[in-house]
Amino acid sequence: METKKYKVSGMTCASCASSVEKAVSKLDGVKEVSVNLTTEKMSVKYNNDILDNDEIIQAVSKAGYIAKDDVASKNIIIKIEGMTCATCVNTVERDLSNVDGVINATVNFATETANIKYDGSVVTEKLLRDSIIKSGYNPLDSSKSDSNEEEKIRKSLEMKKLWKKFIVSAIFTVPLLYLAMGHMMKLPIPSILDPMEHSLNFALVQLLLTIPVIIAGNKFYVVGVKTLMKRSPNMDSLIALGTGAAILYGLFAIYKIITGTYEVRIAYASDLYFETAGVIITLILLGKYLESIAKGKTSDAIKKLMGLAPKTATIIRDGNEIEVSIDDVIEGDIVLVKPGQKIPVDGIVTKGNTAVDVAMITGESIPVEKNVGDHVIGASINKTGSIQFKATKVGKDTTLAQIIKLVEDAQGSKAPIAKLADVISGYFVPIVLLIAIISGFAWYITGSTVVFSLTIFISVLVIACPCALGLATPTAIMVGTGKGAENGVLIKSGVALETAHKIDTIVFDKTGTITEGRPELTDIITVDEFDETKLLKIAASAEKSSEHPLGEAIVRGAANKNIDLYQIEKFNAIPGHGIEVEVNKKSYLLGNEKLMRDRDIEITSLKKDSERLAKEGKTPMFVSTEKQVLGVIAVADVVKVSSIRAIKRLHQLGIEVTMITGDNKRTAAAIAESVGIDRVLAEVLPEDKANEVKKLQDLGKAVAMVGDGINDAPALAQADVGIAIGSGTDVAMESADIVLMRSDLLDVVTALHLSKSTIKNIKQNLFWAFAYNSAGIPLAAGLFFAFGGPKLNPMFAAAAMSFSSISVLLNALRLKRFKTEN
Repeated sequence: METKKYKVSGMTCASCASSVEKAVSKLDGVKEVSVNLTTEKMSVKYNNDILDNDEIIQAVSKAGYIAKDDVASKNIIIKIEGMTCATCVNTVERDLSNVDGVINATVNFATETANIKYDGSVVTEKLLRDSIIKSGYNPLDSSKSDSNEEEKIRKSLEMKKLWKKFIVSAIFTVPLLYLAMGHMMKLPIPSILDPMEHSLNFALVQLLLTIPVIIAGNKFYVVGVKTLMKRSPNMDSLIALGTGAAILYGLFAIYKIITGTYEVRIAYASDLYFETAGVIITLILLGKYLESIAKGKTSDAIKKLMGLAPKTATIIRDGNEIEVSIDDVIEGDIVLVKPGQKIPVDGIVTKGNTAVDVAMITGESIPVEKNVGDHVIGASINKTGSIQFKATKVGKDTTLAQIIKLVEDAQGSKAPIAKLADVISGYFVPIVLLIAIISGFAWYITGSTVVFSLTIFISVLVIACPCALGLATPTAIMVGTGKGAENGVLIKSGVALETAHKIDTIVFDKTGTITEGRPELTDIITVDEFDETKLLKIAASAEKSSEHPLGEAIVRGAANKNIDLYQIEKFNAIPGHGIEVEVNKKSYLLGNEKLMRDRDIEITSLKKDSERLAKEGKTPMFVSTEKQVLGVIAVADVVKVSSIRAIKRLHQLGIEVTMITGDNKRTAAAIAESVGIDRVLAEVLPEDKANEVKKLQDLGKAVAMVGDGINDAPALAQADVGIAIGSGTDVAMESADIVLMRSDLLDVVTALHLSKSTIKNIKQNLFWAFAYNSAGIPLAAGLFFAFGGPKLNPMFAAAAMSFSSISVLLNALRLKRFKTEN
């Protein structure tokens, strides 16, 4: 027997999925077939001695659909070293996309990763890595990129290396700048270095001071020249060309000083340009160091998540407590957790009870009571009692591991708003090179000196900053999705993050979303001053043997009031009506109005109350003896405490709120009125929920769907943004774009508010990046100087360039101050 998964395209409704299932199930050798319309996946268990893969694909084809072997489609995230700007990202992305078998490749500058979806039958991981190497960058080993510790060590070493390079360059640049500028500012310098008397000494010492700075910034030249030779110039190329031109001019000046007359020596000694190259490299190294610190802070959320899981676990084997590495815990192990310890993996409590702090996973501030049979989540903290639980999910299957993967995928994705920046950065460096050459040459042919033209050329090259363009979107997405994860709001992609801010209509499923999802006791009304507690005691005792949800609600209500129940002597269920029981040799009836009528029991005194309760969306149940009614008890699927506040906040944001339910119109209207819903879609069959969402979209509305059940999955997929709540099913969460770890509707408001804040931040970043380059390049090219304005010194251009990328990062980090709605 073999089980295989297939990707099926062309299905549009539940009937299509059923047709595919029937077509495949008819084949000899097929034991089991399951088709999921939402994910467009088919799982087939079959005898591979009788049936082969091609026959299954043909059967689907004959049914009118297309099936492909889903195993071939793979996804990999590769860490990349050496990218310095948006142009690098474009180069790697373009080269990967050109590899045969690559379905989609997305490279993220902020996370330094390539997220690649590829056909495993056509291309291998090695070929993908070779493509990155050919682009001029270094793909890290899978084992290293998967290790949080390895990543921390690598980043720490990288930052230390940048700091050392900056210190070395600064040590030599400070005296270089002093020597080059000191004589002009009448500062004291040794007579042996006087440019008027010893111009050669003056020039050679500057050259000697510049060499260590060039060595410190050697990466700019190695990478810059390499990418230039590959015809994919990047930011390093601009720096290498700009500082290289300054150094070459300085060497030419030294040659003139050696061979020229006194007047020539003095003229060339006054403009050597070594200090320009030194200061540019030093400032850019400082900028890169500060940038690496800020980039590190953007990924704080994922680091915190990775640090939540304990390193070890105590398991019970053969009656002995054994401490093992968390990696050695397997499914089925019995794990012991004492008060104050972290729960290592997911599982089900088998012994003991406690309160568990799940704040770091779901954002829930109040510890949650856990008893035998309850689920516990790895990385949450056991607060009060010792418990034993059976491990159900370990390693990459735990809730924490899934959250980390989801956040990593989101942080590595791109939002549509980034497309403009991607397009511009693809042409940015070649255009800047062209502008630098044209502007330098234009000034020279119009009568300016070589020195002035060179200043223009270098300034244009150095001030241009593709870094700011490359960082504008991914850094904001990283901080935004990370902040969401900290508060139990998991946003799956940059597309979802951007789309959410456009939402103008939200559709809520009723049961389990707006309401608690299970009935609770709400009202007790008695006649002739009959005791309420006694009425509840009779009703709960009667329902104790019932498995009906309404009966269970009454029993829970009595338990909450610590009421001891009677022993039932006789129990008789009356289908569609209620129940009849005998307590202390006395008969009681509990049921609907029809049961009372059938037994000729007068209920006139409670008629108005029962109608009022029904109008409020509650289910009234009469309690009576054989001769007279004693009272009425009502139960209802009660509205969550946060629902009213959440819907009020959504209205304040200008969002129309719709409720969709299979309930009757009266019950739906009562719930809608109690929470302030704008529009009610009642008596909707599960399979029609997606159609109702589509109808709203056809009216031109941007729709978000919030639900928790399997029957919500098609509607979640149909909506512009699908939001699954924490108590929901795996299918609902798979179909959703945003997952809320708690069942709190205020988190829906948090998700939308976070989306608006993040997109606003991205727009600010993009505006600054475009505005900086739009103003900076003309200034550097001497456009303002031509009309009597200022001329930009290359050293100030370098400082401005470094500041531009740092400013974008600092602006993105402001999102860390985002406040939730709770």
